[in-house]
Amino acid sequence: MMFLKHKYSTEDLIVKCRAADRKAQELLYKQFASKMLAVCMRYATDKMEAEDMLQNGFIRVFQKINDYRGDGSFEGWMRRIIVHTSIEYYRKHHKIIHVDIEESGYEQSVNGAAACSLEAKDLLAIIQQLPAGYRMVFNLYAVEGYSHREIAEMAGITEGASKSQLSRARTLLKQKIEQLEGKKYEYAG
Repeated sequence: MMFLKHKYSTEDLIVKCRAADRKAQELLYKQFASKMLAVCMRYATDKMEAEDMLQNGFIRVFQKINDYRGDGSFEGWMRRIIVHTSIEYYRKHHKIIHVDIEESGYEQSVNGAAACSLEAKDLLAIIQQLPAGYRMVFNLYAVEGYSHREIAEMAGITEGASKSQLSRARTLLKQKIEQLEGKKYEYAG
């Protein structure tokens, strides 16, 4: 017996999802889940939490799918929802430390990045080790491209706190990368 496998385009799936077609929702989920899980991993403390963020994000995508107008890529539209849902999840389940540059007297810039031979998975692991607030601000600014004003609005912090947490995140990342690079050279020597 031969089974015919239907190949739907993303646009076909969107149309079917707008009609609340469960099979289309499942296919759309399967098409984008791994990419969106990678996005969630940047905001989560572990894989289970990232999976929760992903589930919440896809629920929101299906609830808002009628809002997608076709301007730009669907993946980009979905990614934005996943990021916002991950931040909401994070804010609900974690305490964010609010730090203002003026209050702490801390203002440090990190010029350049440590030249290293780390792989993407190593960098992701280092980013996962950052304190929660630093990790969120770093991802929103350096990876997602949001401004400090936008981050402040999303995270419920001041622009100064966003800048301070980014600076501290960069400092910690640089230190951790230098430590890892030093260990690699110790083993090689």
